[in-house]
Amino acid sequence: MSQYGLLIDYEYCTNCHSCEVACEEAHDFPPKARGIRVFEDGPFEYGDSQWNWNYIPTPSNRCDLCAQRVTNHQQPACVHHCLAQVMKFGRIDDLVEDFKAKPRQVLWMPN
Repeated sequence: MSQYGLLIDYEYCTNCHSCEVACEEAHDFPPKARGIRVFEDGPFEYGDSQWNWNYIPTPSNRCDLCAQRVTNHQQPACVHHCLAQVMKFGRIDDLVEDFKAKPRQVLWMPN
């Protein structure tokens, strides 16, 4: 799985936590022992009464990119269940091209 990763476009994450719940369910993790967690960045003011508040889905060291699901030709649970469709799974070489095209994204690769 080392040639695969997740591209996360956090500009549109709505903080619904569906990625966290899907991960817990797919792996039967105990509560709060997730392979992915949504972190908050903000709120902060960056202009004249303009505010920013980001939600950033961040995989943890428990994430194996749902190796069993991928072996069965399925998307990782977090990608499949993301309501805002801000996550993309694929080969790192392919994801790098998308990563370069747009700011406010995170490219995550497992160890």
